Amino acid sequence: MIEVRLFATLRDGRGKVLQMDPAVISTAGDILQKLEIPAETVAILLINGFHSKPENPVQDGDVVSLFPPVGGG
Repeated sequence: MIEVRLFATLRDGRGKVLQMDPAVISTAGDILQKLEIPAETVAILLINGFHSKPENPVQDGDVVSLFPPVGGG
């Protein structure tokens, strides 16, 4: 399974940690698509703790973390 960790506003209506089947997911972008998260709303995308892009591949056992832009001022 691929573990997907969502942070801040990306959790809304989705939860904190999700498990996704690697048989139907080949890239981080596939995860965004399945969760209906527009790529432009993700400021940081990590695969196993390394900065990544939606086109990067994912595989069984990976941990994908998604963070929205930080607000405040």
